[in-house]
Amino acid sequence: MKILIVDDEEVLQDVLTTLVRREGYEPLSAKSGEEAIEVLAREDVDLVLLDLMLPGMSGMEVLRQIHRQDPDQVVVIITAYSSIEGAIEAMREGAFDYIPKPFKNEEVLITIKKGLERRRLTAENKKLRAELRQRYGLGNIIGKSKSMQRVFKLIQLAAPSKSNILILGESGTGKELVAKAIHHHSRRADGPFVIVNSGSMPNDLLESNLFGHVKGAFTGATSSKKGLFEVAAGGSIFFDEIGNIPLETQAKLLRVMQEKEFMRLGGVETVRTDARVIAATNADLEKLVESGAFREDLYYRLNVITIELPPLTQRTEDIPLLARHFLAQYAKENDKKIREISPRAMELLLDYRWPGNVRELENVIERAVVLSTDEVLDVDLLPPAVREPRATLEAPPAEPLNGLSFKEAVASYERQLILNALRQAGGVQKRAAERLKVKPTTFHEMMKRLNITSDMIDA
Repeated sequence: MKILIVDDEEVLQDVLTTLVRREGYEPLSAKSGEEAIEVLAREDVDLVLLDLMLPGMSGMEVLRQIHRQDPDQVVVIITAYSSIEGAIEAMREGAFDYIPKPFKNEEVLITIKKGLERRRLTAENKKLRAELRQRYGLGNIIGKSKSMQRVFKLIQLAAPSKSNILILGESGTGKELVAKAIHHHSRRADGPFVIVNSGSMPNDLLESNLFGHVKGAFTGATSSKKGLFEVAAGGSIFFDEIGNIPLETQAKLLRVMQEKEFMRLGGVETVRTDARVIAATNADLEKLVESGAFREDLYYRLNVITIELPPLTQRTEDIPLLARHFLAQYAKENDKKIREISPRAMELLLDYRWPGNVRELENVIERAVVLSTDEVLDVDLLPPAVREPRATLEAPPAEPLNGLSFKEAVASYERQLILNALRQAGGVQKRAAERLKVKPTTFHEMMKRLNITSDMIDA
């Protein structure tokens, strides 16, 4: 690691150079502010030891120029006791710390180690932010279809703005991935991205999580706690399935979006926030507004920019791209040799209706990769529901069979429908219910009424 020593006193230069070299660092020397700026322009310096009292350009001006060129540069001020006020001013200007003269060697080394640790952490954070931008960039949202190209264009146009964004789409279409892409392509990319699982908690707990609470606000509130809106300050807050938020909380959310302020539960002080709201839902908000389940004013506040994600059945040309992307990803993660998808397996992937959209496709490919022992993903690695996409439900008999009554014939037909649907869905009741277009609870009751059990599926 390189440490630049900026001091016009030769004795001090020699002492600090010897001290720094003894600790395994590489010392660089400058006897004036101008020379220091030149050194920084050509060398990758990890820390600067800067004397405030320099000939020509003052130490304070050197500090300002250093931070104009590199805001993250760690600068430690060296100053005499008589000019401590100048050191404090330097700290306000962004100096990491100061060392008064005369100093102890151990004191200098401790400060240097702390400064280098700061430099390391800053570099790590920069790297992580760059990796996040790459991971959640548009390059990770796969699609060449016209509908997805429209989505990409909207993301690029909407991300730099300050407007609220509403993302619509069926479950599994990638709404959270789009929300992250918007955040990481915005001016808030360095700020936090906070996710609110809107429908997974009771109203009181949701409000406590959103707005925080003060000590004693309710039983168990033994200390004050920041809410997610505070945590998301300077960044984005993403409401997943916003249609599930209770009406009472919707009113408070609307106020935060309008006034950019709120109060913690049990508190009386107003807290300011500038978090950008990104919301997503698979529900029809307009119908929820009509039924009174969703506030009209909140809907219009959210619906400034709308991004609609198409279901996978409407972008089948993207299935080969997505499948190969997931194949490469999970082959690498699981250290597998599998490299391609057979033509017949790809044909089945294209024929399947994908009720779970991209998420279901990803799960199917991950499962196939994990179970693979060859270099090709073939039909045998696909689940039964995908292998038999064209299987049709048996038609009802034209008349009662073997003397069965009408009621018995109907029950027999219902039984056959349910068993066929279960076989096509690989035994997954929820998927079988979707095939029959009934609710999972209704489907379960039908199985119970007809005494159908899972061990009958292969019968």
